[in-house]
Amino acid sequence: MAYSIKKVKFVSLSLLLLGSFFFLGIYVGFNNRPEIEKITGIANKDGGALAETDFEPFWKVWNIINEKSPSAHEVTDQEKVWGSISGLVGSLNDPYSEFFNPKESKDFADTVNSSFDGVGMDIGIKDKLLTVIAPLKDTPAYRAGIKSGEVILNIDNASTADMSIDEAISKMRGPKGTTVRLTIFRSGEDKPLEISIVRDTIAIPTLDEKMRSDGVYVISLYNFGATATQLFNTAIHDFKASASTKLILDLRGNPGGFLDAAVDISSWFLPSGDVIVSEDFGSVGIPAKIYRSKGYDFFKDHPISMVILVDGGSASAAEILSGALQEHHVATLVGEKTYGKGSVQELIPVTDTTTLKLTIAKWLTPNGVSISAHGLTPDVVVKAGEKDVIGGADAQMDKAIEIVNNKK
Repeated sequence: MAYSIKKVKFVSLSLLLLGSFFFLGIYVGFNNRPEIEKITGIANKDGGALAETDFEPFWKVWNIINEKSPSAHEVTDQEKVWGSISGLVGSLNDPYSEFFNPKESKDFADTVNSSFDGVGMDIGIKDKLLTVIAPLKDTPAYRAGIKSGEVILNIDNASTADMSIDEAISKMRGPKGTTVRLTIFRSGEDKPLEISIVRDTIAIPTLDEKMRSDGVYVISLYNFGATATQLFNTAIHDFKASASTKLILDLRGNPGGFLDAAVDISSWFLPSGDVIVSEDFGSVGIPAKIYRSKGYDFFKDHPISMVILVDGGSASAAEILSGALQEHHVATLVGEKTYGKGSVQELIPVTDTTTLKLTIAKWLTPNGVSISAHGLTPDVVVKAGEKDVIGGADAQMDKAIEIVNNKK
């Protein structure tokens, strides 16, 4: 009898242990599922209810591909995951948000951290088309007559439909002396143009300044790069030392650069505390971040008449500076509507070898106007003439000179 009781106890203990291991296995297995599957069980942040996202179609397509696609074996499961993440980011319909797989992440880092050979133009996505923001001055693209606003249809034999900005940049860059063929749609032309451009080492100019014989001082700022703040500091002191009271700041074809440079340069013209730009983080619950003038206010006791020249190639930091000085009534904007690139991207490491470039905020002018949604409309609209790009007649500059000479 004692033997039977011991046997029953042993069997009961065994069943208890088996049951414990079974439920422990379920618990461990559940909590070690891929993150992509766990999402179906998390609570909704707002209401506390379970999220209703259905991942069954995702796994169904995954299995169908593996079972039926002739090329499925050529792609690893990890590469499929990278492609899935790219599709997830693409669902935001934001051309400036992008996932970089290991190769793309390395290429992007190399681009940011080194000099390069290429054609020399800034590009973006506008109305879902690969569009020239601006050719950089004295680069192969500039000398080839590429203009702001033109649509790039093909790069060599590759269509740009659904091509990311970074992929397009990669295709246009290459060794100095080699040729890239672009198919361009230009407004006013009956058919696309094919333009061959010989790549060169790109030395990006930052600033030029000159005193005209009529007493008008012109500062041409080509980008808001690392040296822009220091160079502008020198230029604005040169302007004040010239005793001129007429300033034209030419930001045409300026694709932007560092936000800090735009804030610092704006501060030369604004009293301390004036709003220059704000970052709107949308519905994610983060309060807007406001950037204010540092208060250099260099011309407080030295009134000047000022015009800023802008066009479709003026973007990003160029729009921040222009919008701030326009809305604070410091400068008159002359030219054409700006590009409308007013968003903030953050580079976020996903793994040791992959990166997410994500739009996290939008820039608003002091009056709350979204730069991305609207661009900036000049106070005086003047269209560029056909000869402007190659240094001929400049109707926009002529109008700017007229305004600073007559401004009270």
